[in-house]
Amino acid sequence: MHRLSPSRRHFLQLSAAGGAVLAVPGWATGWAQQPSAPAAPSELERRPFGKTDMRVTVLGFGGAEIGFEQTEQSTIETLLNTALDAGLNVVDTAECYRDSEVQIASAIGHRRKDFYLFTKCGHAVDGASADGAWTKGRLLASLERSLKRLKTDAVDLLQLHSCSLEELQKGEAIEALEEAKRAGKTRYIGYSGDSKAARYAVECGRFDALQTSINFCDQECIELVLPLAKEKQMGVIAKRPIANAAWRYDQSPTNGYHVEYWNRLQVLKYEFALGEARANQGPDGAAGIAMRFTAMQPGVSVLIVGTTKPERWKQNAELLRAGPLSAEFERSIRARWKAAAKPDWTGQT
Repeated sequence: MHRLSPSRRHFLQLSAAGGAVLAVPGWATGWAQQPSAPAAPSELERRPFGKTDMRVTVLGFGGAEIGFEQTEQSTIETLLNTALDAGLNVVDTAECYRDSEVQIASAIGHRRKDFYLFTKCGHAVDGASADGAWTKGRLLASLERSLKRLKTDAVDLLQLHSCSLEELQKGEAIEALEEAKRAGKTRYIGYSGDSKAARYAVECGRFDALQTSINFCDQECIELVLPLAKEKQMGVIAKRPIANAAWRYDQSPTNGYHVEYWNRLQVLKYEFALGEARANQGPDGAAGIAMRFTAMQPGVSVLIVGTTKPERWKQNAELLRAGPLSAEFERSIRARWKAAAKPDWTGQT
């Protein structure tokens, strides 16, 4: 996929769900290495990011919404500076999220030492042709553009953005990121994508990190990818952790970006995502369960959630303050998936 689909753009323009969250003690499920002491309620829990030198907050900020919604810069400044003040230390964006990179640099560029900066490359930008988007020259040029827009000499993580399995196997795209790493333009490199391509990205042993879809409507990676990624000590970034909040719709949404997860929910029939239960805004409501389920999957380092509303911070903090789901409840979600999931329910890019 070389460009974001119209439905993807539409979703980003409409989405109001998300934010970053204050951490709760006890989240490091599945990690051999634990924080030296439990996080205080007012702090953000930090997890090891694979075998890198980074310890990342369990929730990071995703920059897609602010870019596609063309959020007022004053709002972004309040949102991001409040987040950093609360302890958040991961900001994830991409070259194709309109002006997100510029907005982030303007808002918190002066605080560059306070956070880890992740971006992605590979999509055609500024109306350029998608042909050849995965060549070394195009990818390195994209990185230079991102560094200029982000007003930094280097990012902490550069990721291939939904590069196909075929392109990964050619090797040129990975070589481009390795060259950028050697040149000091990025400290680490990663792959952002799903399913068989994500599995290959882990198996090839050339990436430091993986960003992939993980939520209660998208569980393919839990067996296909996560165990091996953990074994190889890769940092794992969970995208789409709230499943596009697809439970909000009474009927199939017109926005195609939500449709797949909505269709899956009709089959999965989780009680917490049906009928009046959907109105529950607490930690045992659909949004709270979604984030708590994703955050407790073994090997997950950080959840990337976007928002354009600074007030989402306290709301999401309250959702996660309940801690991980009970083992029995988590197993019931997994069991329902295994019983109902269709063969074509692969990870959603």
